[in-house]
Amino acid sequence: MAHMSEIPTVSVDEIPDDALVVDVREHDEFAAGHAPGAIHLPMGDVPARLDEVPITDESLPVICRTGSRSGRTVQWLVMQGFDVVNVDGGMQAWKRQGKAMAAEGDGEPTVL
Repeated sequence: MAHMSEIPTVSVDEIPDDALVVDVREHDEFAAGHAPGAIHLPMGDVPARLDEVPITDESLPVICRTGSRSGRTVQWLVMQGFDVVNVDGGMQAWKRQGKAMAAEGDGEPTVL
């Protein structure tokens, strides 16, 4: 059994730009800019919307702004039996790496 503090983690450069990721930030953050293949599931909604967490062949990346909310979400999902990994550095690291981003509306994608 993994110790609680051991959160499985992946770095942004290990994730394809169009990968399926779960974004657990709030609506305004997600709308401003997200990974193109992201599924939006705000952290507080995850327990009630567990059936929306995709089952994948490989570990499913979970992302937030910096990695702290997604880390807590990953920790909880692992306890529910999901194969998930926390994206180290979150969307800030994603943007720093120059990875593809999408936004809702006409604005340039950004990380709030």
